[in-house]
Amino acid sequence: MTSRPPFPPFDEETAQLKVQAAEDAWNTRDPERVALAYTVDSVWRNRDRFLVGRDEITAFLRDKWSREGEYALRKELWDFHGPRIAVRFQYECQTLDGQWWRSYGNELWEFTAEGLMARREASINDVPISEAERRIFGPRPESERRLPLPVR
Repeated sequence: MTSRPPFPPFDEETAQLKVQAAEDAWNTRDPERVALAYTVDSVWRNRDRFLVGRDEITAFLRDKWSREGEYALRKELWDFHGPRIAVRFQYECQTLDGQWWRSYGNELWEFTAEGLMARREASINDVPISEAERRIFGPRPESERRLPLPVR
């Protein structure tokens, strides 16, 4: 795929659509699908890791989701301007040792004119939680979506 609507410059509606599409993709836990939203030479900072390109992104996500069971994510639009979107997020997962975690973070995204993400910078903090403290169970229900998704 050479383009991924909506395209910048973003307004509130198109920024919300972009954020919801990213949340939906990440909740599939399909590294190949997720990586298609990024340019072939996309630059990432994820915590203390620096990645360049779809191949490294795909490998990173494959490894991540092999260790994070029951992964469920929520993203919220923080701000937008031109080709950039700022997002805050949280996700929950269970590691191989059985420990549940809630991770909080912020992402800065920059898009090409074709709607592909060329840059992603993520700052993330992790908090151990008990299973009883979980708040996120699977993908966001339709009733909680901010905008309807476009028909595909």
